[in-house]
Amino acid sequence: MTATAHDHALTHLSPAATRLGRAFARPKTLAVACVVSLTALGWIYLGLMTAEYSWLAALCRPAAGGAGVSDFALIWLMWCAMALAMMLPTAGAMIWTYAEIADTAARKGERVVSPFVLAAGYAAVWLGFAAAAAALQVALARAALIGPVVAPDSTLMSGAIFIAAGLYQFSSFKQACLRFCQRPFQFFFVNWSTRPRGVFRLGLKQGLHCLGCCWAMMLVMLAVGVMNVLWMAALGVIMTIEKMATTAKFARVTGFIFVAAGTAFVISGIFA
Repeated sequence: MTATAHDHALTHLSPAATRLGRAFARPKTLAVACVVSLTALGWIYLGLMTAEYSWLAALCRPAAGGAGVSDFALIWLMWCAMALAMMLPTAGAMIWTYAEIADTAARKGERVVSPFVLAAGYAAVWLGFAAAAAALQVALARAALIGPVVAPDSTLMSGAIFIAAGLYQFSSFKQACLRFCQRPFQFFFVNWSTRPRGVFRLGLKQGLHCLGCCWAMMLVMLAVGVMNVLWMAALGVIMTIEKMATTAKFARVTGFIFVAAGTAFVISGIFA
């Protein structure tokens, strides 16, 4: 539908509704609304798990001896909220790039698919990661390796997680995934699709590369406390800066810092 045809279709609405309809017919507007709304949902849910709503946080802590299906579901929802809150902002540039291309196509009267479809494919990958992370959390609880605050009881384990995440920052796989995340325009230009299924697949591919880039840093939450909101925000900012950078220098600096922090944890654990 061309811009003229779309405006004609809105003539039966009130002026306010017409303006709103025109705004949300624009891919860029939808992209911003998508990232902001889904990220907000993640942070709102995590906010409910703070001290004021400690009963919800308690439900997400695996009970001694393991966790049942309902417990696992709550833990999975917690990780889903973390994924939305931490990872969608890092995908903002990617979704915006898609929206810019789609916006240009829409102005030419060409068919475009909503950025929500792209975001849905991207989010599907991280919801799958959330299930894996929840299963890992339950396994660590059963092995008595994490305490009631959902963080390792041992500083040695915290150190090992930090060191592993830091070393991963230097791996060739990490660097390849990071380069892909930093340059989404070429990917969309070559693989452009005007079908919802095709755009959903584009989101899946972007999500998989993002997962390859960021999974280790997400698991750092197991070292600092899964419900530590300050660390969630800090790691989210770090991953966003990584993807906005044009080189891998920032990722390597972060790797050095994580290895140093992990080494400090290990040393303190040995001499405690």
